[in-house]
Amino acid sequence: MPRAGLDRSAVVGLALAVLDESPGGLADLTLAAVAARAGVAVPSLYKHVDGLPGLRRDVARACVEDFTETLDEAAPADAEPEQRLRAMADALRDYARRHPGRYRAVQVGGWPQDADATAVQVAAARTVSLMSETVAGLGVPAARHVDAVRAVRAALHGFVVLELDGGFGMPNDVDVSYRYLVDGLVRGLLATADTPVA
Repeated sequence: MPRAGLDRSAVVGLALAVLDESPGGLADLTLAAVAARAGVAVPSLYKHVDGLPGLRRDVARACVEDFTETLDEAAPADAEPEQRLRAMADALRDYARRHPGRYRAVQVGGWPQDADATAVQVAAARTVSLMSETVAGLGVPAARHVDAVRAVRAALHGFVVLELDGGFGMPNDVDVSYRYLVDGLVRGLLATADTPVA
């Protein structure tokens, strides 16, 4: 029986549910899977989304907005800078563990230049802005903000993806290793605050 009240928002919500069951991210998202969840034929979805590329953009935007809100709530602007970075790191990892498919969707870039893609990019810029504010609070010089944000993102993302993919086979506690990584990031960023920019 077709689902009553199907609209763009409902289709995106169903696609998010599909992502939650498919840890591969947007690559695993198909119109057939969403249509099956909605109880409709695939062509019925075209009334609400611009095909698979449009659905993937809409879903990516929803994921980025949800992810950014999660980081923002975990690490409010009035928190101490070190605590803010630690809270942001913990929230990132927790989000990836709870929603691996959504987390991977957050990391997708290279959207074509159109209005819908711009909305995804604007949402992603807010995430980067949160991280930039955090590294600024640690005293990282403005000329190094991009470097610092890239370092934080690369380190945290690398760890999280390895963890999601079962890449830590040693018996040592992975939580201790993550804390070690975050401690190292904090120390490194604080040290950067005292280093002149060349």
